[in-house]
Amino acid sequence: MANTIIRGSKALGNSNDAIDFDTKWAVLASSLREIHTKNASMLSFEELYRNAYQLVLKKRGESLYERVKEFEEAWLKLEVRPRILAVISSALLVGNRGPTAMTTTDEKRVAGERLLKALKQAWEDHNICMNMTTDVLMYMDRVYCTDNRKPSIFTASMAQFRDHVLRSPVPAHGNKSIATFLYSVIMDQIHMERDGDIIDKALIRSCVYMLEGLYESEEEEEDNKLYLTSFEPEFLDASRRFYEGEGKTLLRQADAGTFCRHTMRRVTEEQDRCRSTLSPLTSPKIKAVIEDELIRNNIREVIELQGSGVKCMLDDDRLEELQMIYELISRVDPRKEELSRAVQRRIVELGTEINTAAMNNSQAQPTNCTKQDSDKAEGDGKASEKPMNLQTAAAIRWVDDVLQLKQKYDTVLLAAFHSDQGLQTALSRSFTDFINVFERSSEFLSLFFDENMKKGIKGKTENEVDALLDKGITLLRYVQDKDMFERYYKKHLSRRLLMKRSISMDAERQMISKMKMEVGNTFTQKIEAMFKDMAVSEDLSSNFKKHVARLGDPDPKRAELDIHVLTSTMWPLEAMAPTYYDGEGRPMCIFPPQIERVKHGFEKFYLDKHSGRRLTWQANMGTADIRAYFPESKGKIKTRELNVSTYAMVILLLFNDLPPGESYTCEELQARTNMPLNELTRNLQSLAVAAKTRILIKEPMSKDIKLSDKFFFNESFYSQFTKIKIGVVTSGNKVEDQDERKETEKKNDESRGGSIEAAIVRIMKQRKELSHQKLITEVIQQLTTRFMPDVNMVKKRIESLIEREYLERVEDSNRPAYRYLA
Repeated sequence: MANTIIRGSKALGNSNDAIDFDTKWAVLASSLREIHTKNASMLSFEELYRNAYQLVLKKRGESLYERVKEFEEAWLKLEVRPRILAVISSALLVGNRGPTAMTTTDEKRVAGERLLKALKQAWEDHNICMNMTTDVLMYMDRVYCTDNRKPSIFTASMAQFRDHVLRSPVPAHGNKSIATFLYSVIMDQIHMERDGDIIDKALIRSCVYMLEGLYESEEEEEDNKLYLTSFEPEFLDASRRFYEGEGKTLLRQADAGTFCRHTMRRVTEEQDRCRSTLSPLTSPKIKAVIEDELIRNNIREVIELQGSGVKCMLDDDRLEELQMIYELISRVDPRKEELSRAVQRRIVELGTEINTAAMNNSQAQPTNCTKQDSDKAEGDGKASEKPMNLQTAAAIRWVDDVLQLKQKYDTVLLAAFHSDQGLQTALSRSFTDFINVFERSSEFLSLFFDENMKKGIKGKTENEVDALLDKGITLLRYVQDKDMFERYYKKHLSRRLLMKRSISMDAERQMISKMKMEVGNTFTQKIEAMFKDMAVSEDLSSNFKKHVARLGDPDPKRAELDIHVLTSTMWPLEAMAPTYYDGEGRPMCIFPPQIERVKHGFEKFYLDKHSGRRLTWQANMGTADIRAYFPESKGKIKTRELNVSTYAMVILLLFNDLPPGESYTCEELQARTNMPLNELTRNLQSLAVAAKTRILIKEPMSKDIKLSDKFFFNESFYSQFTKIKIGVVTSGNKVEDQDERKETEKKNDESRGGSIEAAIVRIMKQRKELSHQKLITEVIQQLTTRFMPDVNMVKKRIESLIEREYLERVEDSNRPAYRYLA
């Protein structure tokens, strides 16, 4: 009986439950309608919650869940969707060109905003209503939905809004959905803003919030937001097409600077748009679109634009535009290859122009030399130095122009390229290229230092001198043939030291210190030895004078000797005393007896202290101060102190023993002095042709010196100066001519041969056995700091070492290889 009572009670309960569910659902449905119609102020949410709670408690949660979904679906289809469809027209589609298309931007904007406002209102209302509904059905969500793994009623209603509103088709427009029109309107509004119009950003942002709140599935994964899966791809595609077209238009109509400014503005605009109008999630993606379509696809053309590209920016110092180019290309190419190539190309072009101008000046010198001779014939003393100054000025101008170019591009690198390491390397490579193409770069750079050490640093502060030397060292860094520079620098330095023309010995030593830091100790060893010789010679001269004083020489007219003893292996004697026209070495000069006596006295003094050494007198490299007496009209004797070359002193002293009115011929002077004819000619031109220094009179008077020409002492010579410096007329110039250049290169190649052999022996001594290719590579690596070895020269030196049995070939090796022979 108890079982019957239970079954009867259950059947009665089912009937009552059905009646109770329908009653309670009717109340809930009515309340939901009130909520959706915004008449919820009179509702008792506590009572509604209790009704829903009781239904779930009585296991009617599924029925309640489905009924709510059905209600929301009906509401969206019958109430919400019609209001949206009412504001839609085909003219809202992007790219529509039909008869219903909007005629003005303002009309299109208004129509678009109408749709956006309708969707915004519908979405906000749906959210508010569903939040209130969720409060009522909270127990159902917590118990039924959780237990049965159902999405919450709020989530389900959001999916219904997606399916029955956004994705519902628009009648008379085929398969196009409301979402299609929404996306078209948003993109059209953004297009308007890109064209400079003002749009309602907040309204668009509200619709974007809606798309970010809707998902492709009920799992609501972040990657499945409707914004990311549906709208964003269309927006990015449309933007890609827009910027592709805009890039082409800009290339046709704008200059490079305008293109850069516009692109930078677009980047900023799109970033701001993502923050204020769309979603921050889109920011990196739209940035990539701009970088691809506006920058990557066009940067090469922008850089190379005629009349406004990088070349013109560099020439006109448009640093702001160069900075924009740098920032733009940095976005798409970390190596900035196109910009590097353009800058390198321009530097090489400008450097080549500098080289060409310097070469033209060098080629113009023979004309100047002819004029020099003509000027000397007329007796213009200043004219004899003019061509030399012009030639030297051309060399200095080359260095100055290169330094100015370097300073200009250093400024560009710092101000526009933010000291980019890659571009700095490209700049250095460019300077290296054009500097080393110019065959006289080493000589000209050495002349630059020479002129500054003699005149250029006069009046400069210590910091200014240091800056000047640093600039020169910077160029030395680019010179590959540093051994050639060393050869020229030693040649010019030797003249400065021996002729005492250097303004500051501190600056000279500072220069050596900088070179040592730049290229190493080996480079400066011989140069430092030259300074050591000068210091030792100064002590020698002082000690010799004391020695003479102790001997008590009674001759009051004894010549005083200021001697320089030079170590022959350290000084560039071949450059200071070149071979003569007939190819013979330098003959020994015959000194006057009074000079010969002093010379022998020093030799004895020196060799007593340094036995086993040999002194060779270089008369061509010295100077002398002599006192000359000229009679005046009133019977008085006027005295002049003449500073002349050693050769000129020898010539003039011969006239002391000549009776008045007598003369020597050029042939006689050569016989008495044993001077090389060209040296004799040069000194006679200085003493007898130049108007202001005619200590001698030449017959017949002409610029050319012949062996039969006669020379008289000029007793009527007059000068307003007590001390007169008589320079030697130069047959050539400081800058070497082609023959001298070839001779220097020949001697340098000989020196390089020794360096190459030494490097080969060092390597092979360490490795014992090495392949041909590896040996060539290591030799080049070792010598690159001093010069760039020629591969053929390296091969010849290897063959030479094999012949001399320092190396041997490895016969059983697959590849050519060598073995060191101890």
